[in-house]
Amino acid sequence: MGTLLLLKIRDNYPDRITATFSVYPSPKVSDVVVEPYNATLSIHQLLENSDETFVIDNEALFSISHNVLKQKEP
Repeated sequence: MGTLLLLKIRDNYPDRITATFSVYPSPKVSDVVVEPYNATLSIHQLLENSDETFVIDNEALFSISHNVLKQKEP
């Protein structure tokens, strides 16, 4: 759904710069089995249809939330 929306935005507004921010799964934080598979399938579309793609590690975000911001649950 997200990559289809990105493709439609790219078709309707070809002169605009698009940026995507993706949080990639980590086995320590999430226990959903299909998350790495879905992330792998969607990365190709993100790279093809956006000008800028930022990938953020979910485990790093969890570590920042827990250690730096001192939150008990993110």
